Amino acid sequence: MKAQDVLKASLKTTQMVYSSYISDLTDAELMVRPGPGCNHIAWQLGHLISSNTSILNSILPGSAPSLPEGFDAMHSKATAASDDPKDFLTKTQYEELFAKLDAAILSAIDRLSDQDLEKPSPEYWRGKFPTIGSLAVILVSHTMMHVGQWVPVRRKLQKPVLI
Repeated sequence: MKAQDVLKASLKTTQMVYSSYISDLTDAELMVRPGPGCNHIAWQLGHLISSNTSILNSILPGSAPSLPEGFDAMHSKATAASDDPKDFLTKTQYEELFAKLDAAILSAIDRLSDQDLEKPSPEYWRGKFPTIGSLAVILVSHTMMHVGQWVPVRRKLQKPVLI
């Protein structure tokens, strides 16, 4: 198995987990916070889409689909405290954006050679992720870092255990 295959398998596992965890949540339930000081799922979905778009474009410029105008600002640290559903998208809109982004990530991984993965990452990322390969690892695992926060929301809402 090549590194690219591992990256794609990791992303597909992440897709299965995050899509399962939000599958039976309503738009209103996306606004539930897992605890005080934690971000609700709607904001986290937007943050993930925005951040992963940026990471993908750092790896292969122009590879990520365009986001709606104002999307990044809508999901910035400045908006994380908002509990107004009007400040966020619907679950369906987030799912559509995620699907487009994940397809672009899979396509980009297919275009990366072993030599590309060994190249230095862009300067902005280099302190924590020194190579394109290490940056690709965070790209395919970033969402999984957040989904653990969604389980307490599911428990609070008395949703079934899915995984």
